Amino acid sequence: MNIENLLKQKIIEAVNKIGLDVQEDDAVLEHPKDETRGDYATNIALQYCKKLNLKPRDFALKIVEELDHKGIEKIEIAGPGFINFFLKSEILQSIVKDVISKNDNYGRGLQKGKKINVEFVSANPTGDLHLGHARCAAIGDSICRLYDFAGYEITREFYVNDAGVQVEKMGASLRARYLNELGLEAKVPEDGYHGLDLVDIAKELVTKYGDKLIAENEQNSKTFVQEGIHLELEKIKKDLTLFRVRFDVYSFESDVRKDRKVEKTLDEYKEFTYVDNGATFLKTSDFLDDKDRPVVKSDGSYTYLMPDITYHLQKLSHGYDLLVDVLGADHHGYTNRMRSALMMKGYSADIIDFELVQVVRLMKGDVEVKMSKRGGTTVTLRELAEEVGVDATRYFFVARAATSHLDFDYDLALDQSSSNPVYYAQYAHARLCKLLDTGADIGIDMSASKLNETAEINLLKHLQEFPNTIESCAKSREPYKVATYIQKLASLTHAFYTECRVIDRDNISLSQSRLALVKASQIVMRNALNVLGVNAPQQM
Repeated sequence: MNIENLLKQKIIEAVNKIGLDVQEDDAVLEHPKDETRGDYATNIALQYCKKLNLKPRDFALKIVEELDHKGIEKIEIAGPGFINFFLKSEILQSIVKDVISKNDNYGRGLQKGKKINVEFVSANPTGDLHLGHARCAAIGDSICRLYDFAGYEITREFYVNDAGVQVEKMGASLRARYLNELGLEAKVPEDGYHGLDLVDIAKELVTKYGDKLIAENEQNSKTFVQEGIHLELEKIKKDLTLFRVRFDVYSFESDVRKDRKVEKTLDEYKEFTYVDNGATFLKTSDFLDDKDRPVVKSDGSYTYLMPDITYHLQKLSHGYDLLVDVLGADHHGYTNRMRSALMMKGYSADIIDFELVQVVRLMKGDVEVKMSKRGGTTVTLRELAEEVGVDATRYFFVARAATSHLDFDYDLALDQSSSNPVYYAQYAHARLCKLLDTGADIGIDMSASKLNETAEINLLKHLQEFPNTIESCAKSREPYKVATYIQKLASLTHAFYTECRVIDRDNISLSQSRLALVKASQIVMRNALNVLGVNAPQQM
């Protein structure tokens, strides 16, 4: 069992023996900032002393008396009633065997029996993926990897907005590019899509159709939209594959609109709608929204909200326990509209949650880079990933909270030094692999009984925190905290390398213990990087 969880269990059992009914989550453990104050500390005596009319220190003494001391070197009561625990060295050393025996599965949680659908990216098939999409892709995919590793059943979904005004504008823009390729005069609509990616698609259409699409009619307009959507989506899929992002399901708005699904859904909401000036409104203000929202315009067409409600109900019909939508920060007003709509159907407000991802600026020095080298568009996911690498791009995008604005430091991402956080972490992994290769003939001692130096103990403590880090980061959907864990692991690894001679052929037993620690550290670094979709190279 995880050491931290085991200690929590001991604390809860002791408190319950005294006469309180508390659960494991009620026992908060932390690492004292001053290492001389122990390996762990808890303030549970201060939290619950009043329930027994005891002073905190008196309650702490009772807890210590009832506590199972197995594996604990000593316990101290500090200040007003903090309980500090000092673990026996063999308890920390046992972490090495646990990590090595579990290998790829170290940190993996037990199956939760909970189904979660995560929808992310969901870019309109009207152009290349830009940096905002790229950050949503990195964060959304890392959330899915976290959920999966923590033991949840995950479905990754991409919603294709292939109906409505935007794809019509794309079709009109593609027609203009197609005519240009045939040597004919045509202008891309002012409110259309001016990216040069449509030029490439237009060339493909000329090759496929020749001049058969010149005539301006409904069928040809439909062809431009359909071909544009298909080719743009194929390009998006290719770019996401490059970015190590995969989806289990691609859903289409056009399918949501088929067979009168939206009309049927609207009919189910009759008791929650009213008509005002010819438009139909949903009474979302009766729930969580600040005002009612239109679902049908006065001209009879649907607003985006009605098909979206239909789509979310369709997802819930598959039995998911939770829906997570990863969206741009500009969707902040959308969240309570959708929650309100689902509550009208009897769902709880927390059946759906949202991750709102803030904007990205690409910086070279002090200058923001706004335009692609190809011109006509912003910098694309593909362009950035090819220039600085998928590893650096993904890591930089997830290393800060989704709610924080991000200035992507282009020069730092290319830097081959410890200043670059992803290089720093990957170099630590490669260094560990090199040590294992060099000491292969010595072997390892999984009991790790010789590990007593401060640098070794610090590394052991951090390794054992990994499972709880995964569990907490999955629950909070905060992959940036995994990046924080990785940076500390890299720092502790480099410190261990500097302070402890790993391979000493005059002291084989010590070398075997240290090589076991190297192996355990290498496994955890690899597993942590994998959660973020970043490679763990064996050589650099």
